[in-house]
Amino acid sequence: MTPVVRRLTADDADRAGALGQEAFGPWPAGTATPVVDADGRRPWGAFDGDVLLAKATARPYESWWHGTPVATTGIAGVAVAAEARGGGLLDALFAAVLAEAAEHGEVLSTLYPTAPGIYRRFGYETVTSLDEVELSVASLARVPAPAGVAVRRATLADVPTVRRLYDAWAACQHGPLRRSGPSFPATDEELLASATGLSLALDGDEPVGFALWQRGAGYDAAAVGLTVRDLVALTPEAAAALWRVAGSFASVSGAVRLRTSGSLASDPVRRVLPGSPGRLVDSRPYMLRVSDVAAALTLAARASGWSGRARLAVTGDPAGQDGTYVVTAGGAERTDGPADVVVHPRGLALAFAGVAAARTLREDGLVSGPGDDAVDAFVDGLAGRAPVHVRDYF
Repeated sequence: MTPVVRRLTADDADRAGALGQEAFGPWPAGTATPVVDADGRRPWGAFDGDVLLAKATARPYESWWHGTPVATTGIAGVAVAAEARGGGLLDALFAAVLAEAAEHGEVLSTLYPTAPGIYRRFGYETVTSLDEVELSVASLARVPAPAGVAVRRATLADVPTVRRLYDAWAACQHGPLRRSGPSFPATDEELLASATGLSLALDGDEPVGFALWQRGAGYDAAAVGLTVRDLVALTPEAAAALWRVAGSFASVSGAVRLRTSGSLASDPVRRVLPGSPGRLVDSRPYMLRVSDVAAALTLAARASGWSGRARLAVTGDPAGQDGTYVVTAGGAERTDGPADVVVHPRGLALAFAGVAAARTLREDGLVSGPGDDAVDAFVDGLAGRAPVHVRDYF
């Protein structure tokens, strides 16, 4: 059976909703059927006649890499009908989704997989995870009070400042989404109303961090009193001051949960804690693929200060990025002829994110070819030194 792959329309909303619930479980009571083309979403489906067998939705984002917002396709809501699984429906579906993404000039593509192995054949590889860790409130209450930093409750007038603080933090990382555009439609009023509290840290009059938190149920030692959805601190003192807000719930709570990502070494807000960095209670892997090789290599070469010349071939990409690219200080472009190094799309994703060295990628069979120390150093330098972080689930 050859499926018909097409964009979903409002007429498909009920079918798409039913397939989504089959894959991910029933929606909470009172949840309305989602509008398939809301907030810039680009939903696609694979059909056998009128029967929707598989679906996937592309969402337009920008993610921060090398201090630059990069156009990124976020893939969400991938679902296949139970009887049709294993039949290769996602091949045609992802071909359509990625082709449209290329038309929109989206350089990268990311997703949160339920089964990472499914997506590796499309060039995706895991580069970090969105984690939830649980911390003892008693340990947070022991965080020493920092000198010179005070915390107050944010008001509506502070929300633009909070957004700027997030951007300042995100621009120094690799991977976090830029919280603007159609995929982030919340107004300042809606953002403020979305949580129990928004705490703002100030060094004198200078805002240096914030915490967005939700009060949980219960008021005893067994209660998870707070979930901190966002904790952004531009200084260690700001992180300490914000943790002390959470620690102030010690008399009515036993634990606090924090949404974070990356390792403890790359998460400075946890390094200020005097006790355990937290117990992992949930982890959602995050996968990346490079969809526009020339644009991604150009960004990396310019940001890393690459001054040499390398010929890099990509092979095995199902979306048409196979070819040889010459990379110089000025950028990258397609070329002909032999390459210094051959990279599989998964290897390119790992190298671009900086989570695997060229030597490791060679051992894994994701980088091959003669190469030399200079070329491997270029592969190692694609991402620079920033850690990979994410904070938003889609």
